[in-house]
Amino acid sequence: MPLPESDRAAFRRALADIIGEKYVRTGVDAEPYEQDWRARYRGDAVAVALPGSTVEVSAVVRLCRERGVVVVPQAGNTGLTGGAIVPDGVAGLIVNVSRLNKVHQVDLLNNAMTVGAGCILADMRALADAHDRQFPVLLGSVGSCEIGGLLSTNAGGTGVLRYGNMREQVLGLEVVLPDGRIWNGLKALRKDNTGYDLKQLFVGAEGTLGVVTAAVLKLYPKLAVSATAMVALERVDQAIALLRELQRVTGGRVETFELMSRSQLQIVLRHGMSSGSPMAEDAPWYVLLELADSSPDWNANESMETALDTAMENGLILDAVIASDQAKAERIWTLRHTISESNKREGFTVSNDTSVPVSALPEFLDRVTRRLESSLPTAQVAHCGHVGDGNVHVIVIFPYDIGDAAVREAAAHEANTIVHQESVACGGSISAEHGIGRMHIDRLPLYTSEVEMDLMRRVKLAIDPERIMNPGKVLRLP
Repeated sequence: MPLPESDRAAFRRALADIIGEKYVRTGVDAEPYEQDWRARYRGDAVAVALPGSTVEVSAVVRLCRERGVVVVPQAGNTGLTGGAIVPDGVAGLIVNVSRLNKVHQVDLLNNAMTVGAGCILADMRALADAHDRQFPVLLGSVGSCEIGGLLSTNAGGTGVLRYGNMREQVLGLEVVLPDGRIWNGLKALRKDNTGYDLKQLFVGAEGTLGVVTAAVLKLYPKLAVSATAMVALERVDQAIALLRELQRVTGGRVETFELMSRSQLQIVLRHGMSSGSPMAEDAPWYVLLELADSSPDWNANESMETALDTAMENGLILDAVIASDQAKAERIWTLRHTISESNKREGFTVSNDTSVPVSALPEFLDRVTRRLESSLPTAQVAHCGHVGDGNVHVIVIFPYDIGDAAVREAAAHEANTIVHQESVACGGSISAEHGIGRMHIDRLPLYTSEVEMDLMRRVKLAIDPERIMNPGKVLRLP
């Protein structure tokens, strides 16, 4: 239930006593935190708290529990399913972890770093680079997304093919539990078989089980050589065949392999989000790929040229452009990393995050495209994503003047229903890396067995029996 204004004022004063008045945001100062990145979801928070330590997060959570205020954990607020926004009809405090941005330790011999949940991904990649290592997670919001959010949503990105999701990057976690206790699980161990792997409960839980405050993350050898190319293809099955051949002939040195439809490329170019495409826009599909290795003796460019020449001779690809220097490589990757912003400028965007077995991708993309274009003739359909893990995003873009909020939500519902039905029909999932959040909370039971739903509810209620932590996300409890 919403708090009366007098109780809100008293709560804010108690909150200020814990973290300092300057770190309690209300009114206009709170608005940037109360709306999601896509401006699709907005929720009225009692306040926004920006604690500066794990101890302060603990005290804030205890205060919320005492006063009947729910906790909505938030990091960089770059999520795409409304998972960090206060739900309607409740008194909620946004606990933003951006001030928890300290680097606690870099252990080069163990190839690990211990960092606060508010550390920005770009800074972590730069930190690793400065220590002759790499942190391989990379996505479009690299300059603003934060470690706590990436862990809570089990984010993916372009490095998943070789390194895996965030789940594979974490060795240990520190978490403030719903009762305010602090679980210090910051172990930098790669092998620890002492009971349940508790950290994995919180990775991908979207803040519904606790507030992630720090993490131990893996580091990898720094890449010494790389080659980037853009390839034009006729069909999706050719992209899969090309990926498998590249993995075979390069000994697994495929760093990134991203698919993009012609419609998606045209949207990016239309909004000037890049310096242009090095290829003509006349092919149905494009692949952006990188070969890389930590050994300076391996000739990445030669391997790329040989592999693509063979692919051309075998009819797998229509054309290819290999970047001759780093600037041209960055030009190619800008096409990929500015997709979200370009789509946002194009219109009301419904971006799906489904995954299917890689072998089913051609059938899935053909079926879902034909059905969307038939059912939603005023919308554009575009595709981009990660071929190697079957997670190609199906993007439906409606004109901004389609109608009011109710009309937009109805259109989004129809688009999502089509995509999810076709994904599940092809043996897939309705969410690969963005999470369930608020957007898909009512869809999850439709595509998930009752046994799974029961187990998830039991975990939630065991850890958060008072339902204080991020309600209205992932699971709708009776």
